[in-house]
Amino acid sequence: MDIAGYSIRKPVNTWLITLICLLGGIWGLLTIGRLEDPAFTLKNAVVTTQYPGATAAEVEQEITEPLETAIQQLPELKRIKSKSMPGVSQIELEIEDTYDGTQLPRIWSKLRHKIDDAAVSLPDGARTPMVNDDFGDVFGIFYAVVAKGYSDEQKREVADYLRRELLTVDGVAKVETRGEPTETIYVEISNERLIALGLPLEQVIAAISAENAVVDAGSSRSGDLRVRVAPPAGLDSASAIAALRVGRAGSSEQISLLDVATIRRVPTENPSTLIRFNGESAFTIAVAGAAGTNIVEVGQAVTAHLDDIAAQIPLGVSLEPIYEQHVVVEEAMDGFIVNLAVSVAIVIGVLCVFMGWRVGLVVGVTLLLTVFGTVLMMRLADIQMERISLGALIIAMGMLVDNAIVVAEGMLINMQRGMAAVPAASDAARRTQVPLLGATVIGIMAFSGIGLSPDATGEFLFSLFAVIAMSLLLSWILAITVTPLFGTYLLKVKPDSAEQDPYGGAVYRAYSKVLRGTLRVRTLTIIALIAVTGVSFYGFGQVKQQFFPDSSTPMFFINYELRQGTDIRATERDMARISEIVRQRDGVVSVASFVGQGASRFMLTYAPEQPTPAYGQLIVRTENIELIDNLAADLKHTLLREFPGAEIRTERLIFGPGGGAKIEARLQGPDPLVLRELAERTAAIFRADGSLIDIRQNWRQRGLVVAPVVNDERARLAGASRTDIGQSLLYGSDGIRAGTYWEGDEEVPIIVRAPEVERLQANALDNRLVWSSSAATYLPITQLVDSFETRSEETLIRRRDRARTLTVMADPAYGLTPDSALKHVKAKVEQMELPAGYSLEWGGEFEQAGEAQASLGGQMPVSFLVMLIVSVLLFGKIRQPLIIWLVVPMSVCGVVAGLLGTGLPFSFTALLGLLSLSGMLMKNAIVLVDEIDVQISEGKEPFTAIVDASVSRLRPVFLAAGTTILGMIPLLGDAFFASMSVTIMGGLAFASLLTLIAVPVFYSVLFRIRPGPRQPARTASDPDLPFQAAQA
Repeated sequence: MDIAGYSIRKPVNTWLITLICLLGGIWGLLTIGRLEDPAFTLKNAVVTTQYPGATAAEVEQEITEPLETAIQQLPELKRIKSKSMPGVSQIELEIEDTYDGTQLPRIWSKLRHKIDDAAVSLPDGARTPMVNDDFGDVFGIFYAVVAKGYSDEQKREVADYLRRELLTVDGVAKVETRGEPTETIYVEISNERLIALGLPLEQVIAAISAENAVVDAGSSRSGDLRVRVAPPAGLDSASAIAALRVGRAGSSEQISLLDVATIRRVPTENPSTLIRFNGESAFTIAVAGAAGTNIVEVGQAVTAHLDDIAAQIPLGVSLEPIYEQHVVVEEAMDGFIVNLAVSVAIVIGVLCVFMGWRVGLVVGVTLLLTVFGTVLMMRLADIQMERISLGALIIAMGMLVDNAIVVAEGMLINMQRGMAAVPAASDAARRTQVPLLGATVIGIMAFSGIGLSPDATGEFLFSLFAVIAMSLLLSWILAITVTPLFGTYLLKVKPDSAEQDPYGGAVYRAYSKVLRGTLRVRTLTIIALIAVTGVSFYGFGQVKQQFFPDSSTPMFFINYELRQGTDIRATERDMARISEIVRQRDGVVSVASFVGQGASRFMLTYAPEQPTPAYGQLIVRTENIELIDNLAADLKHTLLREFPGAEIRTERLIFGPGGGAKIEARLQGPDPLVLRELAERTAAIFRADGSLIDIRQNWRQRGLVVAPVVNDERARLAGASRTDIGQSLLYGSDGIRAGTYWEGDEEVPIIVRAPEVERLQANALDNRLVWSSSAATYLPITQLVDSFETRSEETLIRRRDRARTLTVMADPAYGLTPDSALKHVKAKVEQMELPAGYSLEWGGEFEQAGEAQASLGGQMPVSFLVMLIVSVLLFGKIRQPLIIWLVVPMSVCGVVAGLLGTGLPFSFTALLGLLSLSGMLMKNAIVLVDEIDVQISEGKEPFTAIVDASVSRLRPVFLAAGTTILGMIPLLGDAFFASMSVTIMGGLAFASLLTLIAVPVFYSVLFRIRPGPRQPARTASDPDLPFQAAQA
């Protein structure tokens, strides 16, 4: 099919394609959605169930176990993890990778049905399980609101106002506030007043609950109308609570609550979270954009709206950005587009230098149209512009430019041999269009295993596969349509060029001599190639391994954990001191501290810590990314010396799926004490090796418990139950929740408790009183209990797939990758003898990379099978594809040299570079083998045909390699793409030699072609010639 001839004869059609690509690309560039990283669905949900008063072991047996049994019936379930703590069960489940985001609502609906069915059998006292399926919402616009000098009530009003206003902005899906101060109404009654009045505590609690209840008073008929009867409103102020009368119902023996109790409305003593920004008390407001929106436009709209309402925000209230995804995205995308433009400019410049400005312009225009056309198709396919999709364009750059170079080079050589422009273009395209199409399909299929992988990594990298597929197919179409037409417009040759040998230059002659020499000692050449490849595969074992690299965002975390059971105020006191130390360091821009839990999920790759009073986290922003490693190491050393009793670790943001500890040793078994012993032995191995830091385990310390030893006989005689004793102890400690006071949409708990002087006494428990219903009086608790025991118990029991699992976690020491650090300790830990019924498995990055590689391994055989079939169909025989596939493993030689030389790790992005490299190598090999076949079929002596065909491919191969290598230079400074760039640059430099040396040598060996006397030419009927060669 003469596609090039048609495109030249019908230039209007070709110009239409050109304009569609150009104008459509500009439109796409202006309107396409933008993100920092591609979205991938977090297929997780959390089921939380309150069971007040129960120990962690009771919660595990009575709540967690039956709920896990119900959840496990979901066929879509991949993994289930749980935490059982005193009074609360928390179960996290993960759905199989094969289900996408559109199927999750149906799965969560099934989950709720399972939970509802199981909730019926939960013990009395257990609250209704709550299912949180928006666990993965990302709030990319994240502010700390500082309101210095304002009251708690005013701060809450500001938080409500900002939340309501931001929800009105177009594109905003959700707004979340955290850390705003909360208040509680405390009703404090002393022991003396309760005894003097003989007032049961239950009467006080019942009176408050009854007065604050919302009741339905019905309606009555008035003529033709039904008029609703409105009952009296409940408690509407703290003074109304104070005026409440308690005592014996139906008698005059009643007294105002104010006369027996002190009633105070004050800040909550034990808040769930405390937030500071640069040392000042703050709350956060987080904004999530709607799905599919352009986060840059949403962010700009939010900023504009905040500017509009600035006059309504009280003076002195400031919104300090912690993370603004739209700013990060805009800066990253602008920088990346500049890198892309520089890469294209480098490619065009190199072509102009080595092929002349006319050829350089023809190929450059084709390349630009390919890029613009790809952006148009991305816009139409709703693929957003982010790090991966733009990176795909640069990954494919070598293959994109190669198609146009091959056609333009062939056309130029034909014209230099005396052909007119139109026949020259038609012949050049016709000879190469099928091999180039086959090579393009093979290049696309090299990435299909990753892009179509069903796990989170595949979802994260789908845009890479899609963009590469679109850009490569478009580059082939434009190479055989636009390139020939523009070639006829621009390419000119000297009148006497037909009399000159186009391959008579010094470089061509030198290469021809080298090639003839290697063909004469082909056995030695093959041995040398095998030896170099073998050494490279051995050297690959010395290359550092990494899953996904650290993020380039100038931000890191300091995680701080005190002993399990620490009060949140103690954690907050230490965090205030740590924040001050960090802020004094040079290069620190801002410090946000979160006590009690992590921040809102402001990035998809950020995993916030669940509520824990002993936990604190600092989010530290620096002036640039280069400061982080030294600053983090210095701060960690300083803080460990200042706070020796705490666990302190620093953490970097990462690109892509992952998160958590880099190295995890999971120990499973039934007995917590045995698990702790095994964990201590494992941690000792970790510490002794020296290659690991931040060693910890996730069951934390056992907690101290004070438990009354109840004398059941005396308690029954006194008419006091265990519930009465428990309520008395609760009243003398945290207090009993008697109701809720609503002030607008604000919920204020009402807590009845003992005065502070009684709660903080050394013998506070011994002095408690218990109401005896039979004696109608209070009895000292010491008459009902024999003693108070202090003991330790498990306060945090973790399970994984329904088995108790204790995880020992660590991170690699500075300068080591997780893979190299794990190799130091893996064998030693696995040599540890485990009791019967106990097992060890490795998690962390080892497991994440293993799962990604297993998923990739499941897809790659199909991809390689398609690539193999295409390569066989191209030639119709076996030996030609065999030559092509023989050189593919050798591409690792340059990769190993590049990575070892730069010290960069072989990361997941480097794997992408290796796949791209394989595609480019196979494309060059296919075109070269096809050219050899064509020249032999035209009657040329076989040895001469090998040499001439190889010489004809010298310039296209080196130009494609050179332009790609130089085009990768702008990416070397990008943390995400550095390893990939080095992989392609080093690999392509060696792959070019492979194409021009190894392919001719293998061809001569497999077809038994030797230098020497003229050998008979193969005819068109030779079974080893492809169909297109026979037809040439």
